[in-house]
Amino acid sequence: MADPTYTPPAVWANDSENGGRFASINAPTSGAREQKDLPTGEHDFQLYSLATPNGVKATIMFEELLEAGHSGAEYDAFTVNIGNGDQFGSGFVDLNPNSKIPTLLDRSGENPVRVFESGAILMHLAEKFGAFLPTDASRAEVLSWLFWQVGSAPFIGGGFGHFYAYAPEKYEYPINRYAMETKRLFDVADKRLADSEYLGGDEYTVADIATFPWLAPFVEGTIYNEAKTFLSIHEYGNVARWAKQIAARPAVKRGRIVNKAWGDEDTQLLERHSAADFEGKKL
Repeated sequence: MADPTYTPPAVWANDSENGGRFASINAPTSGAREQKDLPTGEHDFQLYSLATPNGVKATIMFEELLEAGHSGAEYDAFTVNIGNGDQFGSGFVDLNPNSKIPTLLDRSGENPVRVFESGAILMHLAEKFGAFLPTDASRAEVLSWLFWQVGSAPFIGGGFGHFYAYAPEKYEYPINRYAMETKRLFDVADKRLADSEYLGGDEYTVADIATFPWLAPFVEGTIYNEAKTFLSIHEYGNVARWAKQIAARPAVKRGRIVNKAWGDEDTQLLERHSAADFEGKKL
């Protein structure tokens, strides 16, 4: 076990032995590590993802668009196993130089368009189909909450989640630092949802689609071991009301299992090509 204190050297050097659970895939460099093409389907939209909180944003968005009658939003979704380093294949890096999921290829226009970063994907699809993003004065409020989530997720996942659940040693300072910030973010959302049915206002929007996959697992107790108890998530009743309401939506139920590669087999859907793929799945 490392010493509880650390004196940084004059020049940092990568020490993969202290990288914890993700040491085999983390590196201070970007780019492809192997030549590997991506699979493709027949639809205009090709999604490469995994059912993490960030990945679920995109699949929920697609399923919500289809639920709303936008047949042009049919998509193919392929699982990218980030634990195995699939995101460093050359085909994936061509679409996303940052090697993160979700990543989208939009082939609906004259020329294919790559879209990476979950917030960008939600905005791209919302604007393309004119859905879940208002065009009136409330647009600014919705975008503010969308980017609040985009800016907050690293504190919850890479901060709290990493040091509480994944780091090779447990240290009080980083766990307390990010537990405090995670609870503060829940408090921000809880106060907003005390005055508003949804984050952006009276309507369900991309702000909710982006935020739900991060906050709901804490409410449900399905993320980061005992985090629900540790963070006293029961204190945030308005978030719980909102999370339960959104979790009941049919499109959300479908979106949450697309590219899911763990748990009971009937809750996994490694690839999604049509609505028929959900037959026999537990939603």
